[in-house]
Amino acid sequence: MSLLQHYTHFWKKANLNRFVGALVLSFVSLGVGVGGFMWFEGYSPGEALYMTMITVSTVGFGELHPFSAAGRLFVSVYIFFNLVFIAYLVSVLTTYLFDGELRSIFKMFRTDQAIRGFSDHVIVCGFGRNGSKAYHELHAGGAVVVVIEQDEALLRAFAENERHTITSVFGDATADETLLAAGVQRARALITALPKDADNVFVALTARELNPNLKIIARASLKTSESKLLRAGADSVVMPDEIGGSHMANLVMRPEVIRFLEMIGGLGPNKLRLEEISYRQLRKEWQGRSIRELDIRSRTGATIIGLRHHAGSLSVSPSADIRPEPGDVLLVLGTDAQIIALEEQFQV
Repeated sequence: MSLLQHYTHFWKKANLNRFVGALVLSFVSLGVGVGGFMWFEGYSPGEALYMTMITVSTVGFGELHPFSAAGRLFVSVYIFFNLVFIAYLVSVLTTYLFDGELRSIFKMFRTDQAIRGFSDHVIVCGFGRNGSKAYHELHAGGAVVVVIEQDEALLRAFAENERHTITSVFGDATADETLLAAGVQRARALITALPKDADNVFVALTARELNPNLKIIARASLKTSESKLLRAGADSVVMPDEIGGSHMANLVMRPEVIRFLEMIGGLGPNKLRLEEISYRQLRKEWQGRSIRELDIRSRTGATIIGLRHHAGSLSVSPSADIRPEPGDVLLVLGTDAQIIALEEQFQV
């Protein structure tokens, strides 16, 4: 399903309908003219088309033969209504040529084609404070991201500041058509950060139905919304206000711990990255070896801080004698340079 097919959910739909409507009216007008001249004056199809064209264009070449009374009445009415049609068509074309609507349609088609080629991407619903921050982190991490937002001005302002194009779908994220336009059936994760909890519940419910394997992260303002979002299909629920309050309290009670945590995923030369490496991502020669034999610390400088077992349990600071098994995930902490060295040496 293309973006154009469900453009009814986009705020530009009125202009697109005007353009299509003007084209349809033009063809109807030509058909009425050809039919009228053939009916009232007995012209052949070629003659009727000729008379229709000179009548619509008002060039005044004259009739092929004198009109009957019925023919003159038809031409009078036909010219009057065509003046209205032509004025409408000119106004629509002027809008598209000078207000950039035609360029927007071409951009929409390019975006549609790009999204059709996406798979294993991330969808961010809502581009407010939380949504834009999520997009920034995902983009910085190299993820392919599609943003769903109703207010195009938000995305335009962000794109101008960041100086890169955001792949986006303009529409209501709670609508099936909008999620399908964003490629929800091929996505690996969805973040819904809409302002209203009820909308986030609806997005989670709809997205889960469209893609049962999708990982869904939802924002909530109220504690009572958490259980609703989880029942609707969200895998995790984040409450920014609650996190912010806890963070401020911990800055008082455990300031050094918080400063260390801020380095993870932060900015600047001391930035640390917390990455995960699954068993299947390891090169063949490293699979089946113990953590001691992998010796990631000595080889790259990064540190294994955890091991998520395929059964679901988590080992913090796992023993060096543990051998990762298929389905296990290693949690590794290090600087950008250390993580890059790790990926070069160990990952496929």
